[in-house]
Amino acid sequence: MYNKILVPLDGSKRAEAVLPHAEEMANRYGAEVIFLRVEELYVMLEWDEVVDLAKCHEKFDTRKKASESYLAQLETEFRDKGIQADARVVYGPVVKSILTTAEEMDVDIIVMASHGLSGLPRTFYGSVTAGVLQKIDRPLLIIRTRRIK
Repeated sequence: MYNKILVPLDGSKRAEAVLPHAEEMANRYGAEVIFLRVEELYVMLEWDEVVDLAKCHEKFDTRKKASESYLAQLETEFRDKGIQADARVVYGPVVKSILTTAEEMDVDIIVMASHGLSGLPRTFYGSVTAGVLQKIDRPLLIIRTRRIK
């Protein structure tokens, strides 16, 4: 039924609450799990600031390495459990990048948390999840997450 499962993560414990669900689905269907981390590209300027491109590149490289390392660890953990896994770091607007990756990789389902780094307990689901839900063209499993201390 499901051959490819896309799991977008932002590095938060709340987002990682979906991992047991993705693992169970992968085992049940013999599916590949694709971990995805989206890094937004942005430069914020104040009224009279000058962009220090070297500093921007340095911060970007640091974030890129951290994301790659984070996903590689998850990929290894799943492979050690006998699950075919892959990891992708992509750059751009989060919702659009998730949807584009799902289409390009022809995934069968997206499994994601209701909240991540920016999750607010008073909302039913987070803004990224809401954006994906509004535009998705394939199954989406949303795992409701609570605040993790």
